[in-house]
Amino acid sequence: MNKIPFFLRLFNAVYFRLVRGTLFFLKFLSYKGVKLGERIWWGDFKTISIDFSRPSLVEIGSDVRINTGFTLMTHDASNMVLRKLFNDFVCSSGKVKIGNNVYFGRWCTVLKGVEIGDNCIIGYGSIVTKSIPANSVAIGRPAKVICTIEEYYKKRKEQSVQEALDYAASIQERFNRKPHIYEFYEEFPLFMQGDELDDRLPIKEQLKESYPYYKEHNKPIFNGFDDFLMKAGL
Repeated sequence: MNKIPFFLRLFNAVYFRLVRGTLFFLKFLSYKGVKLGERIWWGDFKTISIDFSRPSLVEIGSDVRINTGFTLMTHDASNMVLRKLFNDFVCSSGKVKIGNNVYFGRWCTVLKGVEIGDNCIIGYGSIVTKSIPANSVAIGRPAKVICTIEEYYKKRKEQSVQEALDYAASIQERFNRKPHIYEFYEEFPLFMQGDELDDRLPIKEQLKESYPYYKEHNKPIFNGFDDFLMKAGL
């Protein structure tokens, strides 16, 4: 019996189940030499691929959200075509650096030779082939900057109000009842003063380190939850 194929199958099974499928994957990456910041949020490890063949080329900052389906590459194997055609072996590699406070939507890919600055949002399904400057929102295949983070913030502040009202109306329409306050665990800044707390809402958990600022400065546009529901036509 050929033991090598069996050993390889066993190794792969253990690797994907115990390493790729658990938090041990992070320790494994650090052990290999990948530079990881603090408070990185990871999606489904089984769908995340970090190219650690050249660990010194990978740097991921702090407060980064690595979502389900994420791929990071520091090299490619296109040299197989060149080898066949020109009988030459041409290497291919490049550093990937991801800054602090970066969000990736699901199923994003970051290719070699790319740097993503601090405070960036990379939209769903993007393929990042070129560097993205700090304080940018980028999306596409390939990813392109569509606005600054400040412009995105202002746009979302405006759109979030109507979205919250539409959400409240949808609850009434779907379930034939008035919405409950605990269903608005993201919309609460619209109708609650900064110093208000409610055990039904995870306010401190949602805001984390921003809670002290929110507590002092948040001024809702609606005069309480009932006023919010009234504006939604309920």
